[in-house]
Amino acid sequence: MESSSNSQSGIQQLLAAEQEAQQIVNAARNAKQARLKQAKEEADREIAQYRAQMEAEFQKKLAESSGDSGANVKRLEKETELKINHLKSESERISHGIVDMLLRHVTTVKN
Repeated sequence: MESSSNSQSGIQQLLAAEQEAQQIVNAARNAKQARLKQAKEEADREIAQYRAQMEAEFQKKLAESSGDSGANVKRLEKETELKINHLKSESERISHGIVDMLLRHVTTVKN
C-alpha cells in the first residue's frame, strides 16, 4: 500500500509541477505580449512625434519660401517701376533733341 500511496503522491507532485510550469509559461507569454504592446505604442508615439516634427519643418520652409517669393516679387516690382520711371524721364529729356534731329534729316536735301 505504501508503494501505491508513494506513486499516488508522485503523480500529484508531477501534476502540481506541470500546473506550475504552465502558469510560468502563461505568465511569460502574457509579459511578452504586454511588452510587445508597449513597444508598439512607444513606436507609434515616436512615429507621430517624428511626423509632426517633419510636418512643422516643412510648413516652416514653405512659409519661408513663400515669404521670400513675395518679397522677391515686391522687390522686382519696385525695380521695374524705377526702371520705367527712369526711361520715361530720359525719353522726356531727349525727345525734343530727337524730334529736331529727325526733322533736320528729313528736311535736309543731299545731292
